[in-house]
Amino acid sequence: MPDSVIQSTLIAADGSQAIADRHSTVQFCVINVGAISLKPNSGETPAVEVESELFFGDAIEENGLTTDGGVALRRDLAERSVIEKMSKGMKGSVVSFTDGTLEIFRAKDIDNANMYRNTVDKYISVLSRLQGRGIISAGYIDKPSSSLVVKLLELTQITIPEEMEKLRNAPPLKYVTDRWLFGYNNKLFQLLPPGHRSAVFKIQSTSEKSYKGVLELHFFYLNVGTEGHPWPVRVEIPRWVVDDKKQLDLLHAVLVEQCRMMGSKPYPYLLHRAHETAVVKNEEKQQIEQMLSLELRRNSEDVDEGSNKQSAKDLKGRTRR
Repeated sequence: MPDSVIQSTLIAADGSQAIADRHSTVQFCVINVGAISLKPNSGETPAVEVESELFFGDAIEENGLTTDGGVALRRDLAERSVIEKMSKGMKGSVVSFTDGTLEIFRAKDIDNANMYRNTVDKYISVLSRLQGRGIISAGYIDKPSSSLVVKLLELTQITIPEEMEKLRNAPPLKYVTDRWLFGYNNKLFQLLPPGHRSAVFKIQSTSEKSYKGVLELHFFYLNVGTEGHPWPVRVEIPRWVVDDKKQLDLLHAVLVEQCRMMGSKPYPYLLHRAHETAVVKNEEKQQIEQMLSLELRRNSEDVDEGSNKQSAKDLKGRTRR
């Protein structure tokens, strides 16, 4: 393990949620975020942070949590916010990462433009504070399905402007993905050997105007696999990490070491641990539903019945024929 990794502090955060279910007796939403910080080879016990938010009744709609996209948006903000909170006062190099993109998106099912804009503004503020403290920040995308670099290669084939329309309608590399490109492997040629990263590319998207200056978003591909078993992943980073080669190299080394800890199924170990900490189990969801129902009855409030569909699902001993 490189000395730079041993001397750094790692923070991983991951979120989980239980969205409002119309088949349940009580409508509620839970967002759970687990974060773990660790100093490699220090012998110190990892620090664990868990933050939970419970939304009930009118608060679900007021906070834009009636759709999967709205819940995911708030969860992404919560993940980065927990990292910002945990990293306060930390000395030396701090490497933080979450599962998924660093950029947060407006999903098609989010119809509240103000809620989306407010969430993005808060997210940008968190990133700015992380940048001000020199915290390395990244988003880790396992098994990416995008074709960002492939589309760039297609653009190099255009010699006259009129060819752009032809490229849109019939892209020559339509079924080729970046993962295939960087994972291609035979005895004569391998574009990205194990442990190596690609060049760094800037992200071009409709929301890039929100990420300006040192917050500009970039990405690179990293092969966290082994010889004969390539596994390219995409890593998204802000420009402040791109501009500091030591930070970029440290992030690279940390992710390779973290993935090696998981053996033949490479994935950052701390992200795996953070997910285990954050996941909302079905029995926990049922306990919350029961507690809310009990509290409503204590206050002489009406409690709806669960749907007949849910009742059928809950029957013990039922098997599908």
